[in-house]
Parts: sequence; C-alpha cells; structure tokens
Amino acid sequence: MTENKHELAMVVPLAITISIVMLGVLWYKLTLSSSSRSPPLPPGPRSLPIVGYLPFLGRDLHNEFTNMAHTYGPIFKFYLGSKLHVVINTPELAKEVVRDQDETFANRDLTVAASIIAYEGQDLIFSKNNATWRNLRKIFVHEVLSNKNLKACSSFRRDEVRKTIKNVFSKIGTNVDIREIAFLTESNVITRMIWDNVSYIDEKGFNLGVELQTMASNITKILGHPNLSDFFPTLAWFDLQGVERNMKKEVKKRGQIFESIIEDRIKSNNKMSPDGIRHEENKDFLQILLDLKDQQYLNMTQVNALLSDFMIAGTETTATLIEWAMANIMRNHTVLKKIQEELVEIVGLNHMVEESHLPKLQYLDATIKETFRLNPIVPFLVPRAPSKDCVVGGYRIPKGCSIFLNVISIHRNAQHWDNPLDFNPERFLANKGINKWDYNGNDLKFFPFGSGRRLCPGIPLAQKMQMFILASLLHSFDWSLPNGEEHDLSESFGLTLTKRKPLIAIPYQRLPDASLYM
Repeated sequence: MTENKHELAMVVPLAITISIVMLGVLWYKLTLSSSSRSPPLPPGPRSLPIVGYLPFLGRDLHNEFTNMAHTYGPIFKFYLGSKLHVVINTPELAKEVVRDQDETFANRDLTVAASIIAYEGQDLIFSKNNATWRNLRKIFVHEVLSNKNLKACSSFRRDEVRKTIKNVFSKIGTNVDIREIAFLTESNVITRMIWDNVSYIDEKGFNLGVELQTMASNITKILGHPNLSDFFPTLAWFDLQGVERNMKKEVKKRGQIFESIIEDRIKSNNKMSPDGIRHEENKDFLQILLDLKDQQYLNMTQVNALLSDFMIAGTETTATLIEWAMANIMRNHTVLKKIQEELVEIVGLNHMVEESHLPKLQYLDATIKETFRLNPIVPFLVPRAPSKDCVVGGYRIPKGCSIFLNVISIHRNAQHWDNPLDFNPERFLANKGINKWDYNGNDLKFFPFGSGRRLCPGIPLAQKMQMFILASLLHSFDWSLPNGEEHDLSESFGLTLTKRKPLIAIPYQRLPDASLYM
C-alpha cells in the first residue's frame, strides 16, 4: 500500500509536467500556424476549369473592369487560362503599387507580342527593372530629351507645325482627318529629332511619315489584341491567332527602315571622321545612340529598340490625345469659345502660335488634362508583374502575376471627381496654387502617364507637342462637322483607347491675314 502511494506521488507530477509540455507544444503550433498563414488572394469571379474567366470577357475591358470593381471591390482577380490577373481600382491601392512597393512592382508583364517588338525586353518600355533598363532610361532622359536637346529641336517643331497649318489651309472647306494630320506632324518632328538629314519622301515616292503611321497603328493593334498564347503557354508554338506571325512582319518592316538609315549614317560618319564619330555640339538622336554604341554603352539591338520606342510610342499617343481633345472641344462650344478667347488674348489674331505662348495658355492646358482624365490614352497603363510575393490591400499578390492599374476607372470615379463623366476643364484650374495638377503621378487621382519608376520618360516632349499642335489648329481655324454628322465619342478599347469612329472635321479660315498661313 505504501509503495502504491509512493508510485502515485511520482506519477502525478510527471503527468502534470507532460501535460504542460504538450499544451505548450500545441499552443506553439497553433500560434505558428496562425502567424504563418498567408493572406487570401483578392476576391473575383468564379472561373471555368482550364480556360478561367476568358469566355466571359467582353470587348471593352475598360468598362467591364469598372463594373467588376463595383461587384468585387477595389481590388479583384480573375484567371485567363492559368494566368492570374489582378486589377487595382483606387488611388489608395495604386499608391501601394507605384510608391510603397515600387521596386517590387517595377517589372513588366512581357507578352508574346511585346517580347517580339522589344527584342525580348531590351527596350525602355518593356524591359525588366534592372541595370540595363536604368541605363536606357538615363540615356533617354538625360541625353535625348534633356532641356538642352529639346530647346535645340524647337525649330523642328515650329517648322513642322507651320507645314501642317499650311497643309490644312489648302484644304479649307473640305474634310480633314484630325488624327492623321496630328500623327504626321508628330512623326515628322520625331523623325527630324532622330535623323535630321533623312528625307520624308525619297526619289521612289516612299513616304517615311505615312509608312511609320501605318506601322505604328499595326503594332499598337497587335499589342492590344488578347492572345491565347499568353494565357496557355503550351499553345504558343501553334500561334493560333497569328499574333506572333503578324508582329514579326511589322518588326521586319521596321528593321528594313532603321537598318537602311543607320547604314547610311555610319558610312557618312566614316567619310567625315576617322573614328566614325561626329563631333558637332548638336547631334540628332541617332548620332547620340551610335556614339554611345561606339563607346560600348549600348549594343545595336538596344539602339534599334530605343529608336522604335521613340517613334511608335511618341507618335501614337500624341495623335490619339489630339483627336480626343478636338472631339471633346468641338462638342462643347463653351470650352471652344474660352480656348479661342485665350488664344486671341495671348497670341493675337495677327500672329501664329509660337512655343513661347504655350506656358501662358492655362485654359488650353486644363482642357488637355481634362481630356487625359476622361479619355486616358493607355487606360490600364503598361501591365506590371511583381518580382516577389507581396501584399496589397490586405490580399496576397503572387510573384509574376499581371497587374492592371485601372487608371480610367480612377479618373472617372465619383468619389474623387464631381460629375466625372462631364467634360469640364475648370476642375483643373480650381485651387491650382494649393493642388497643382501635373503629369508626374504626384496625385494618384490623376496619373495618365503612370507614376514611380515606370513613369513615362517622354512627358516633356509630349507636353510641348500636344499643346503646340492643338493651339495652332484652334487658333488658325474654325472647325465644324460635315453636314449630317453628329458628335460621336464612342471608344474602341485596345492597348490605347481610341475613338471608334475617326474624327473628320472641316476647317475654315479664322485669321484675317491669309499670308500668315503661307
């Protein structure tokens, strides 16, 4: 009996000790499991096996994504095939992407078409966030679009805008395609900035401006076309929609144009200087790039990639903006009247618009910004891809998924803009001293050119050209639609948001002295 009591006295403390240890282990495991449990993926619609949400997507994704945000919230996901896509719909969440975690989200989501046009991501637009991209951006911003170079090219801009006004004057009373004349003006300016000694039309009748317009339009359409090869990588080899084939055709055309001009320049340089490098103070874009290649800062693929970025992105976006702006202005007679009154005050009816007038045209500047707000040219910007797993808005965002910044939804959000679907330039003039709107993405309620590391580097030139062309067209001419036509602001979604129906307008002489147009 005594032995049993002794054994019991030993067992009870041991059992208590074991129980405490087991409870401790269990508590630790539960705590560890709870702390290591990852946040959920964002909400979103149910998907079908294999194809995901692909069968349910409509043609106008900018409208569909906005409607989906009303259902699923400010951040939502959907699958296309096996590819996860996440859509960001508020300034607060956009801030997490382009500022708080900018480094993580600075990579691009490279599609099949983008990979081909960008030489596997060796250009400025689609390159990953790496040392090569940083070098390309530095060259573009500090060598090509520096204040010094933009000032040196001011005569190009003036000459080409004057040629456009003269050309439109020759078509007084007839139909004019606004986008076409804007594109040709911009492409001629950029062509002269890139290779100043190249003729637009050669002896065989080849028109460089027209060819570039066609090429840029085709490339933009292909880039914006949904491609099954991106959603189902195992099918990429078949190229079922011909996206890869069509893009390679455009790249071949581009290569033929660029290679011919580059070869001529290299031969010319070799005749001029033993080292093949020009030593003039003012060099065009091509010469800057070739000198950097000779100094081994660039390779020839990167030279071609930068030329392509400048030619295609610079022309396509500016031409689209000008068409939207003219369409909105012509539809709003009060806005048109205020713009032309401002032009009379700043420029005068006996003078043509000069670049020196542009900073004073505050109402026109506000009108352009309102156009970008209501009709952002790239409605989702260029999709990003996080370089690692991260969290946005409390939701898990896996590495490598595709991130859409739904700029058009943010720009039209009634929580941030009064009467958001109205075209009202005055909203950009109110409280300007307190909250100055700009294109640098400082206020994420309005960032048509992006924000953060991947902010568009071409803003300085874009600002000058869109203001110069619009001011000149509106100061030099009165405009009306052809008889029987009505204002049409319907949209066509793609990589860029274009007018579904081209704007055709009739110009009439506005300035009293016809010699100003000559």
